[in-house]
Amino acid sequence: REKDMPDRQLLGLIRRLREITLAAGALLIVNDRPDLAALGDADGLHLGQDDLPVPECRRLLRPGAIIGRSTHDLDQARAAEREGADYIGVGPMFASTTKPGEPVAGVGFLRQVLGEVSLPHVAIGGITAENVGELVAAGARRVAVCAAVISAEDPEAQARRIRSRLPS
Repeated sequence: REKDMPDRQLLGLIRRLREITLAAGALLIVNDRPDLAALGDADGLHLGQDDLPVPECRRLLRPGAIIGRSTHDLDQARAAEREGADYIGVGPMFASTTKPGEPVAGVGFLRQVLGEVSLPHVAIGGITAENVGELVAAGARRVAVCAAVISAEDPEAQARRIRSRLPS
């Protein structure tokens, strides 16, 4: 989510993260930047609503790369499915410090998506250890968390706490 980092510095960060994720057996998904995802040999790319179309990004990325799209309403979720996204971000579920002032789509939106869109989903926005259970009860199986972990006194413990509340 380093939206203001200079390109050269961001590419260096992506390459360092690539080394770490390979060693850990984890995926590296780059936000918004298909060019830097390709140069950094990322496993995939996550796109916002104003970013390039999925088919255009596929032309830049290696075969088999994963592409996701953030969605904030049912029409956007359906459009992401039609354009060939591999997964969708669904939200924001709750008010989020990373996107202040953005309207909250809420848990009802998650339920709609789960009933009408066949793509794998990742619930996004304002998710904490205290509210993740509400999402699981609504059918969420995956979540993306930012502020709740990076602002925690013990980020690893907080990540484990959130993970322990998700289905295996």
